[in-house]
Amino acid sequence: MTALSQWTLFFPYAVAFWLFVVGCFGITQSRNLIHTILCLTVVQSSTYMLLMSVDFHAKSGAPIFGSTNPPGSPSVDPILHALTLTDIVVGATVSALMLALTVQIHRRRGTIDPQRLRPMSD
Repeated sequence: MTALSQWTLFFPYAVAFWLFVVGCFGITQSRNLIHTILCLTVVQSSTYMLLMSVDFHAKSGAPIFGSTNPPGSPSVDPILHALTLTDIVVGATVSALMLALTVQIHRRRGTIDPQRLRPMSD
């Protein structure tokens, strides 16, 4: 195996790790709830990258067997693609919910800085 082919196998995992680290760093350094939500979205995109990296096989076709792709030929696993699509849908829903909660926090408290939010009194 050449150095270039080893690099191409390693690169998607490195990108997924980099996205995870950048997103986590952004979460820890955030002074704004919207920025925190966007950083969580970046962390979640690292899971998409990881799932797609696990499923990648060079020279593999779609799992539809016929004359162009005979049975027994290498193909990708459709389960990981379905998991990635589900992850995207759930991530969009959670992000929308968190943004709606941030709007309500701003309306009630007048700030979206987590440091300035104090516990609600009874």
